[in-house]
Amino acid sequence: MDQLTAEDPTRIGPYRLIARLGAGGMGLVYLGRSEAGRTVAVKVVQAEYAGNPEFRRRFAREVAAARLVGGAWTAAVLDADPEAAVPWVATQYIAGPDLHSVVAEDFGPLPEPSVRALANRLALALGAVHAAGLIHRDLKPSNVLVTVDGPRVIDFGIARAMDSLAGDSLHTHTGMLIGSPGFMSPEQVRGLELTPASDVFCLGAVLVYAATGRHLFGATDTGLNAHLFRVAEEEPDLTGVPESLLDLVRACLAKDPAARPTPREVAERTAAQLPAEWLPDSVLAQLGRHAAQLLDFAPPVPPGVPAQPDPRLALAQQQPVPAVPPPPAYAPTAPGYGAAAYAPTAPAYGAAPGAGWQPYDAEPPYPRRWWALTVACFVTFLVPFEATLLNMAFPSIQSDLGLASGGMNLIFSVYAVVLAGLLLLGGHLADLAGRKAILVVGLAGFMVASVLTGAAVGEGMLIAARGLQGASAALLSPAALSLVVAAFPDGRPRRTAFGVYGAVVGTGALVGSFTGGTFLELASWRLAEYVGVPLGVLALVGVFTLAPERPAPGGGARLDLPGLLLGSLGLAVLVYGVEGVASNGWTDVLALILAVAGVALLAGFLWLQTSSSVSLVPAQVLKDPRHAGALGALLLLGVGLPVMYTALLFRLQAEFDNTPMQAGLMVLPAVATQVVAATAVASRVRATQGVLAASGAVLTAVAIALFAALPMGSDLFVLPVLLLLGFGIGLALVPLYAAATEDVPRAHAGGAAGAAVGAAQVGSSLGAAVTGAVLAASFAGLTENEAASGVISRVIDAHTTSLWCAVGAVLLGALIGGLTLGGSRTPSGSAAAGGPGGLPTGR
Repeated sequence: MDQLTAEDPTRIGPYRLIARLGAGGMGLVYLGRSEAGRTVAVKVVQAEYAGNPEFRRRFAREVAAARLVGGAWTAAVLDADPEAAVPWVATQYIAGPDLHSVVAEDFGPLPEPSVRALANRLALALGAVHAAGLIHRDLKPSNVLVTVDGPRVIDFGIARAMDSLAGDSLHTHTGMLIGSPGFMSPEQVRGLELTPASDVFCLGAVLVYAATGRHLFGATDTGLNAHLFRVAEEEPDLTGVPESLLDLVRACLAKDPAARPTPREVAERTAAQLPAEWLPDSVLAQLGRHAAQLLDFAPPVPPGVPAQPDPRLALAQQQPVPAVPPPPAYAPTAPGYGAAAYAPTAPAYGAAPGAGWQPYDAEPPYPRRWWALTVACFVTFLVPFEATLLNMAFPSIQSDLGLASGGMNLIFSVYAVVLAGLLLLGGHLADLAGRKAILVVGLAGFMVASVLTGAAVGEGMLIAARGLQGASAALLSPAALSLVVAAFPDGRPRRTAFGVYGAVVGTGALVGSFTGGTFLELASWRLAEYVGVPLGVLALVGVFTLAPERPAPGGGARLDLPGLLLGSLGLAVLVYGVEGVASNGWTDVLALILAVAGVALLAGFLWLQTSSSVSLVPAQVLKDPRHAGALGALLLLGVGLPVMYTALLFRLQAEFDNTPMQAGLMVLPAVATQVVAATAVASRVRATQGVLAASGAVLTAVAIALFAALPMGSDLFVLPVLLLLGFGIGLALVPLYAAATEDVPRAHAGGAAGAAVGAAQVGSSLGAAVTGAVLAASFAGLTENEAASGVISRVIDAHTTSLWCAVGAVLLGALIGGLTLGGSRTPSGSAAAGGPGGLPTGR
């Protein structure tokens, strides 16, 4: 540690600075303490980078990704402010020396048990880094801190923000190497695209250093170019590496990245025979002395820095503590001293003359992203639009084809079950095969389903068409949402894009109800279904004109077959059981058992996703309270909306004597206010996600309660209720979808989108079950004549009961959203829906 100078600030954000830890090309690193007494390492970037908008955008994205890594075997990111005049990030302070100091200065090479434990823990750390969509790219002994309970990796990912700027106004030379020559992979040296396998090579180099005390390819004082040539072309000298680890280290150092083991495989091969104490006694004693010195550390006040009053003294004297003045503007420099363990990575090594390569940009700007938004919006509109057309036409279909009630229930159920069961698959396939490919397959199925429905001559064709329509929707909905997530990762463009997307998604089901009613009055239900073919062709043209996607960072997502089977089966079984309750009421014991079994399967799926290194849904989506809260609130809102729309359309037609077209026309004001709320309010107002989500959900609940309280015949009051309903939906769903898909690496955008749409769809099925069960209970035990007598008033009473249940669900969603998102930043965008996720909700 070094004392603060007169040029150093006394505070950064909420942290009081007490010493300098190090310096590097990125800026300075300070030792700081929070008001609660927690010790942190605060990294501050240099002023020349802080003034560059591109660097700020990259820095914010990398900090957001680094937050997701966690702190098991890494230094966890605790706080950051990329928007400050001088951006900074605070990480967990690790009280221990770096591996370089331990080996080179204090104790020499480590024994075999220590190297084995080091390999195991570093592999686990790299696995966490890679799971968050990051590549460390500078794993070296000075970035490995040695602690009593194991090594910790620092400086992962954040230096990558600087990487994207090589060759622009911040650097005048042509080539840059990010990393340290003694610990670089051959592909780094050659300027090739980096994958997680590059970090595995660096891991092997670190293990050789820990076991032997020497660099993998010798000293670098013979010249940088000669050293880089040896890294790229020569075989490493592994003399001194313990025999038990020799094969593993040699595999890590393979020139071909594909031949290296994964971090998970390294961890598995070193898990056996780990020592109880991973370090020699002499090293442990030194660590204890270091920790004691840190506890006793009381930084002297350097000249020129005003002394700060002791809050305890001011409290004892019953005097207020004077406010600490804000730190002066300053430009951190890199004087070249300080603890090497916390010196930020500096791109200090120019490429060989004539190399002329630019570092691989792990998250490049999405090509033609505004056109991608247009295509995604159109595709997402088609899914609820076409499904609602069929819902509106079902009475005519039943009459024309002579279908029994049981057959109609099966046609309804097969869509919901197939859709729910394949949503996670659709999102995962978008990550594995690419969004463009999945959109093409989904649209092809969409058009075939439209033709089958329009040409149906019996129940079998309708069931097949409905199942295909559900499978197509399961591909299209998460793929379209993930396209927007990937194209607009942050900033104002994301807010604008998701405001537009949310407005479009919200119109699909409602516009479909109006269009379906119009076709039923002016044409036929068959013609209405055939409309899906030209609309699908138009969407396909848009998809084919999308620019090819760049490879995802870190090599992209990997197939998670166990998670896929467990999650898909859980959703399908849960929704199948819920659909049984919707058709037969709460007395259907088998349906209730299936619903409970589905919940148990989903619980197992969630456990598997949070404990596995390969996950279908990004682990941070499920572990982070904000993401989990957003998913829960989406589910609860999904319960309320189908109840409301089912009751609304019934009363508009049955009680107020509106035709289907007139009933559809009357819901269009809700579309208008939802568009306004999504585009002009939720995407622009500078409020936290929690405030917007809770406010919108409360307004939605109030609208549902007002509609439930409307007496029969009060059709004049329906319009204000619809205006309030649409505004509340747009206001609530925008921040909820934003939080559910926020800060997710592009490689896992499909998984996050599938989870968000899946939560909304489960809620929609639960809402339909509430209405169906209450209706079944209201007619239970009645004779046919009794049931026919006053059927309209009896159904309206049942709907009123369901509406009050919906009010409770939506208010609970408002509570969850407000509590979990209350302190988060302004929403980056979302997708609103007629049913959440843009999927049709009512029967």
